[in-house]
Amino acid sequence: MTLNTAIGRETTPPPLCVDLDGTLTRADLSLESLLRVLKQTPWLLFYLPLWFFHGKARLKAELARRASIDMSVLPYTDGVLDLIAEARRHGRPVILVTGSHEIFARQVDAHLQLFDEVIASTDSLNLTGKRKADKLVERFGLGGFDYVGNGRVDLPVWQAASTVIAANAPRHVVAKVASMEKPSIIIPGASVGIRTWLKAIRIHQWAKNFLIFVPLVTAHKIIEVQAVSATFIAFLAFGLCASATYIINDLTDLDADRHHPSKRRRPFAAGLISVPAGMVAAVLLLTLAFILALTLPVGFVIVLASYVVATLLYSIRLKRVASLDVLMLAGLYTVRIIAGAVAIGVNLSFWLLAFSMFIFLCLALVKRVAELIEYGRRIDQDHAKKSQLRGREYSVSDIPLLQMMGATSGYLAVLVLALYINSPEVSLLYRTPEILWLIAPLLLLWVTRLWIVTSRGYMDDDPLVFAIKDPETWVTGAITVVIIASATVMNLEGFI
Repeated sequence: MTLNTAIGRETTPPPLCVDLDGTLTRADLSLESLLRVLKQTPWLLFYLPLWFFHGKARLKAELARRASIDMSVLPYTDGVLDLIAEARRHGRPVILVTGSHEIFARQVDAHLQLFDEVIASTDSLNLTGKRKADKLVERFGLGGFDYVGNGRVDLPVWQAASTVIAANAPRHVVAKVASMEKPSIIIPGASVGIRTWLKAIRIHQWAKNFLIFVPLVTAHKIIEVQAVSATFIAFLAFGLCASATYIINDLTDLDADRHHPSKRRRPFAAGLISVPAGMVAAVLLLTLAFILALTLPVGFVIVLASYVVATLLYSIRLKRVASLDVLMLAGLYTVRIIAGAVAIGVNLSFWLLAFSMFIFLCLALVKRVAELIEYGRRIDQDHAKKSQLRGREYSVSDIPLLQMMGATSGYLAVLVLALYINSPEVSLLYRTPEILWLIAPLLLLWVTRLWIVTSRGYMDDDPLVFAIKDPETWVTGAITVVIIASATVMNLEGFI
């Protein structure tokens, strides 16, 4: 925090006026209410132009009446809270002055209980920029107040203030503040760099897209340059597309993420990256994904578009429907295998699809059980058994049933593998298919251990993250690759 010392300050300090969106909290309540309303009632999209036609104040009012935002979990700015606490210790009036609708402003005031007064937008007044400056000058006089803001829209207010205080402001705004011939305080925002963006697009989740290479391997086309290059393009297209859908999912699930012990640290939930920046990033990623997809067969474009639609349906609605949510998750894994096959023009094996369905359903159920176990730890057990996990139709009492379903799905995947090894198709692809039997006990061991780890509460929120970090999973995978390679090239006809 830097301070340009004021000269000749008045004996009685002026009131401290604090902006809300982007300043007191790193969130933007108007934009978040828009996303929340469209998620809950998508058909209201057609009303937005009508509301906007009557002015931004009307639009904000309509959204505020329809959106429910939990103010207790917003990402508040510690530096601003410290500034408010210091002002209150010195007996200064502290006033919340915001362009957000008064419904939201009063909810924030009720939660924090730090303000002597609330001045906010109403149904007929959008209190931003010059209108906010005029309101404060009318109330306290020119230079009769200190103001805490964060953006270009606050420049007229700072011009009328006694002390300029910028919190979470971008560099160009800080430069403007520095050029003002007024006492100024800069409260720096959180640093947002490439690592924050990589976390936002969930780059680690790109590991799921290696499933696109499965048809390349099972069809024994791994030495064909054209097939390999097509698969790499498909991998990149799916990665970009998946990252876009992860951003959209995070933007539409901010409240649930902020209540979660680990998800609340995601860049959008924590307010490190703004909602508009996320929207732009999602559009750019989707555009790049489909540009790449157009270089592949049209069937791949259709599969990719279907994936986007299915993912959005899952994010907006279906993940709140018990049983259907895990089936959707399993299906979204399987779509990657289908995409890999379409990209190189090979037919998908019935066996591969059946195996994928069961093993991915197993992983989806692992994810839900891990979430429920963590949820049960955090709250009273009796209450947890009766109440639902936020954003899901499951409670802790469902854990035994979900464990049974998940383990059964995993073992059914092993059964499908065993039946595949005895099928006529195998002899056409492997010189010694009997060697593949060694994979069955390995997979049984891996599935069993997966559920033991989950039941003991050691599983990560995402089984994929656990698998990436788990040495035994890597060893199992490496041995499986060796077994498949051996079955392909070795001829043990005289020994078996």
